[in-house]
Amino acid sequence: MAPQSDIAPPRRVPEAVHRRRWAILAVLLFSLLVVVLDNSILNVAMKTIAAPAPTGLGATQSELEWAINSYTLVFAGILFTAGLLGDRLGRKKVLLFGMVVFGIGSVLSAVAGSPGELIGFRAVMGFGGAFVMPSTLAIIMNVFERDEQPRAIGIWAGAVGLAIAIGPITGGILLDHFWWGSVFLVNVPIVIAGLTAMAVLIPESKDPKPGRLDPLGVVLSVIGLVLLVYGIIKGGQLADFTQPEVYGTVGGGLLVLLLFVLHERRSEHPAIDVRYFRNPAFSAAVSSIALVFFALMGVTFFVVFYTQSVRGFTPLQSGLLLLPLAAAQMAFAPRARLVVDRFGARVVCTAGMLLVAASMAGFLLLDRHTPIWVLEVLFFVQGTAMAHIMPPATVSIMQSLPREKAGSGSAVNNTFRQVGGALGVAVLGSVLSTTYRDGIADKLDAVPGLSADARHAAGESIEATLGIAEKLGPAGKQLIGPANSAFIHAMHVTVIGSTAVALLGAVVVALFLPGKKAAQAAGAGAPRLGPEKEQAGAGA
Repeated sequence: MAPQSDIAPPRRVPEAVHRRRWAILAVLLFSLLVVVLDNSILNVAMKTIAAPAPTGLGATQSELEWAINSYTLVFAGILFTAGLLGDRLGRKKVLLFGMVVFGIGSVLSAVAGSPGELIGFRAVMGFGGAFVMPSTLAIIMNVFERDEQPRAIGIWAGAVGLAIAIGPITGGILLDHFWWGSVFLVNVPIVIAGLTAMAVLIPESKDPKPGRLDPLGVVLSVIGLVLLVYGIIKGGQLADFTQPEVYGTVGGGLLVLLLFVLHERRSEHPAIDVRYFRNPAFSAAVSSIALVFFALMGVTFFVVFYTQSVRGFTPLQSGLLLLPLAAAQMAFAPRARLVVDRFGARVVCTAGMLLVAASMAGFLLLDRHTPIWVLEVLFFVQGTAMAHIMPPATVSIMQSLPREKAGSGSAVNNTFRQVGGALGVAVLGSVLSTTYRDGIADKLDAVPGLSADARHAAGESIEATLGIAEKLGPAGKQLIGPANSAFIHAMHVTVIGSTAVALLGAVVVALFLPGKKAAQAAGAGAPRLGPEKEQAGAGA
């Protein structure tokens, strides 16, 4: 560590930018809202898109999955590169580019004439979204002073919770009045309004001395992430991670990422300095975000089926059930910094992870007739827990890096979250599917006249079973009760896995995230950029 006298004073944000910082944050939330909202809104539209034309596109279960996964695959694969480009070319330019591409992809998705077209256009949306997400957080770090960054990031995290709840509600309202494409077309006015405000308000910022480009590192990161995420998704679809297509792709992705790390360690101009991961404040926070999203996304996967298929709620009603989760995040995330100031990030994040684990275990209380307020309480507890994990963990990541590397830090944060979430859906979704199939198999075998192919298709999910039951007419009613029971049992098995992962996250945070005193010492003594770099990097 450099002597105190050699440490330059913290860089000041230009006064013109400082005065409009909250307006800039509000505009950034528009871009965040449209990206997060789109993913949550699409889940509501799945049934409609699966319906035959002209109501839907007649998409199969596999095509529906890839309508979601094509976005995730491209988004996760490009995230890291997008963050690097933001630091190098300018975060405002990259943000505007991402919003334009996302808007174009939304229009094309809305008018898609086949499931194949929808899958392709969703990939375009994922490409645009990958340039939006890292830029929002990087710009926040460059328009707010260090002491205000935790509050701004708390509001940013609260907006994510709001978008998660608004998506299903908005989707339900749109599908009640318009065709399925409206769930994509609704993005367009948000994109137009956001682009206009961003062009006027947001200052440009970038790394003043980015160094030479590292093309090999960029290529390795993209190939490794795409292979890894594809393997994870495929494993979830097949509900079998022992297939060569799955473990070969996942193993190949991990091998390429290992080569990426080795290359970055030896490179004189690395895409990202992997030595950052030696900092516990950085690596423990990144790990906690990946683990909590692994646990939460796995649960989110089955909640829609529980509320709609088992409990019989409409898509709009299911969306409204998520309001306690969003309300808790909106209420507590902006204030999480106050608790962190008092107890430290390690205590707060550990308590949050334990609270996530407790809420996961609470799903074991749910059955076909549990009062719905129990689910609402569990959602509120989950939202409260997330509000005390995401802001301090994100602040820990972003403040561990120099400000001129904010885009790279944001990209790492979002990449680990995306991969953790994809892994949670794939692994826990596989547990759910396998357990459900085992539970319903005997009942399907007992249905007369049902072919082997039909039995296999009906055992894929509760929705598939109920679809077969509806086609069978009165004879199919005998499947409804067993299907609900099999699903609830599978749900209970799955939440045990989610709870275990959340507990693992609590252990990681408790052991490795720096305590309050260590964090204060690091913050007081951390070396900063030289004055000339600070001035050049401020942007205006």
